[in-house]
Amino acid sequence: MAAKLKIAGTWSGILEVELENWTVPMLRQEVANRSNCTPSSINLIFGGRLLKDQTDDQNNLKLSDLGLKNNAKILVTRVNVDEGKSFQQELMAEEQRSSRLTRLKAAVAMLAKRHADGSLPIDDYNIELEDQRGQKVNMGSETDQRAIMMGLMLHTKGKQLMRTQQYKDALEVLEMGEEAFSLCDSKLIECIDNVPILQIDMVWCYFMLRDINLLALAGERLAKARVGIERSHGKNASRARELQSSRSPEIALYLRLELLEGVAAFHCGKLDKSREALTSAKARYSKLQVSDEALSLLMGMGYHEYEAKRALKMNEQDAESAINFLEEEKEKKAKKREDDIKRQQEIREQKKFGKTPLGKAVDLQMVQVLETIGFERELAAEVLRRHENDTQKALDDLTNPELNSKIQLDIECKKRKRQQKHVDSITDELVSMGFDRSQVIAVVNSHGTRTAALNELLAQGPMSSASVDGSIPNFDPATSSTAGERENLPSSSGEERESPSSSREGEERDLEMEDELVEELHRGDAFSDYDIDVTKEAEALNEYLALVDSAMVKSN
Repeated sequence: MAAKLKIAGTWSGILEVELENWTVPMLRQEVANRSNCTPSSINLIFGGRLLKDQTDDQNNLKLSDLGLKNNAKILVTRVNVDEGKSFQQELMAEEQRSSRLTRLKAAVAMLAKRHADGSLPIDDYNIELEDQRGQKVNMGSETDQRAIMMGLMLHTKGKQLMRTQQYKDALEVLEMGEEAFSLCDSKLIECIDNVPILQIDMVWCYFMLRDINLLALAGERLAKARVGIERSHGKNASRARELQSSRSPEIALYLRLELLEGVAAFHCGKLDKSREALTSAKARYSKLQVSDEALSLLMGMGYHEYEAKRALKMNEQDAESAINFLEEEKEKKAKKREDDIKRQQEIREQKKFGKTPLGKAVDLQMVQVLETIGFERELAAEVLRRHENDTQKALDDLTNPELNSKIQLDIECKKRKRQQKHVDSITDELVSMGFDRSQVIAVVNSHGTRTAALNELLAQGPMSSASVDGSIPNFDPATSSTAGERENLPSSSGEERESPSSSREGEERDLEMEDELVEELHRGDAFSDYDIDVTKEAEALNEYLALVDSAMVKSN
């Protein structure tokens, strides 16, 4: 039975439709025909909501299913197709942006959790806290460590977005970093300058977004940053310079702080205060101008332009100090590479020893202590694993002859199981290539390694009838294992005793986002927060000094 719809707007009139059979696309097409326009430019509004074309799983929805009845009123509006597409693209871009920020926060939380709680490493690297001298720092409880790690990772990501001029995204990430830092003990936060620097970076984003409302409110945030910087660096950066052997890496940071203080004061009508801050910032800017002569000297010694400029800026243009700085940085990088290799070896060893019942890694320092006393390393690690790294309980077991003997038997048994599992893996692989199983077992037991076994099988002549095409097996030497490698296979001992609550198998990781974060962390160093390109600061200084002068003339 036909029903009447009252149409108003771009086209007005009465339409007779079958509510039980008609769909939204059919109604849109009919209205478009009567309006002499395309269906994509027609919007249908009923009951205060936009009638949309259904998705694939809703294609059977009829007008009656959507609540339309006889004499229902439909408002028709016409939209520009290009504007509609542009709006749709903006919506999609915003959704992608929101999704990416959500992924970022989740990945940061996951990384911080894994690298702060002492769990068995599943990565081949460690995220650790270091001071400006590159020394490892342990700060507070596990919760504090996790909060600081999250804050530092988010701050690093925010700075990377600032460098690519994505200030809106950078501001959101920095706000997340500020939230993470707020979860840490305030007394610990006072010991580091990362939080006040983050505050300065947030206000810089306000400025680059030209958000006057936020700039007018930035004074309070900058005041907190000033207090935090002076607490960490000392008055006039005296403590920072003492730590950095009288160097001045902080000049660019203080320039940005004073510039922003001047801008905020100007927008609050405090012209004298604004001029004072801007004048001080301009003086600092002059200290960062690298002379061609000094730059040529360092580049002539083989240093790249970027690192030479960086060194000169952080050493107040003193060429000798800059050269010493570059050499020290070179030595630090070399040591860091050595430390990274050593840590990767330690992580592989921790994976070999397995997890404690609560999913933690074996403490290698405690292993070293017990080894120094005279106990075998693998035995010491196994006992510590069983007792959650409790040294006293481990010693009790080790000094008990009966328990000591039983643990050693367990270790040998597990080692044989690992070796047998590896042998079975080699056997299955070679059998899948077409070799006879009994022949493979004999050769593997005789030669031990995959490479040696495969070479022996090939030397013995044609494969059995299991190989239907007589082709030579595809062999990649890079995938072979040596006898030594068999001894370094991850131990299953931790898995056998791991409690359900400590299992991390179910953790869903965003590897792409994690790799992106780790890569950015790897590029940074102790001076990254002070390494600022001040080109835009110079432009802003000239702009606001002119504005202050103009405002002062008018006020007089």
